[in-house]
Amino acid sequence: MNPTPVVFIHGVWLHASSWESWNGRFSSFGFAVCAPGWPGEPATVGEARRRPEALREVGLDELTDHYARIVRSFDTPPVIVGHSVGGLIAQHLLGTNAGRAAVAIAPTPVDHATAPALGEPWPVSMDAGRFRRLFANAVTEQESAELFERHVVPGSRRLLGELGHGGAIRHPRAVVDHGNTRRGPLLLISGQEDRLVPDHVTRTVYKSYGDSTATSSFKQFPDRAHSLVVDSGWRAVADYVLLWLAERGVRADPSEW
Repeated sequence: MNPTPVVFIHGVWLHASSWESWNGRFSSFGFAVCAPGWPGEPATVGEARRRPEALREVGLDELTDHYARIVRSFDTPPVIVGHSVGGLIAQHLLGTNAGRAAVAIAPTPVDHATAPALGEPWPVSMDAGRFRRLFANAVTEQESAELFERHVVPGSRRLLGELGHGGAIRHPRAVVDHGNTRRGPLLLISGQEDRLVPDHVTRTVYKSYGDSTATSSFKQFPDRAHSLVVDSGWRAVADYVLLWLAERGVRADPSEW
């Protein structure tokens, strides 16, 4: 039997290659990892910066449908791990029974009722200063600069608008099925110092699952910001996810479920 797949979904401003360390860590435990980029995403960070128009008009419908096709293409239901907007999509897909389990890390808020104002406005493009202030505020200035050069790409103006930024009406796909009792287990993760998706926002989303009998868990990482999946503390987050999956019977070998 093929090993359990894990699909990683990145958020705005990061390139798919930002999951490289996670790919290696999960692969070492026997999972079949997959970190596909967004529709039309250039192959490298450098190319994405040279062609900012490539991602500018990617919307939530296109993004959600893209990952839904990928997740449903596996013979074995995959684990879905998403960061930021990827965390919203991971929850949405799990709510449609598309995956075995899902992990939403500092996820963009879902639904109108569970979307309090974010800590800071979300710009379409990050420069090094904005990245330091909004994204990597819990690491050193030097590490922030290195992360910016290695991982950051232009965002999607259309997607940010559909998520309600700038006073726009949120897109109907920015929702999840909180009441689905047949879905797999869900883990929500927050960073205590996150300025883009503050801890209290992720806690609010977690509470919205309170009436469901399906498994929902929450974990806060103290002294961590929105960069927690790519900065020097990434491994603590990844290892917690691996432990959480194992404790819920989700292992690399599907025959052990």
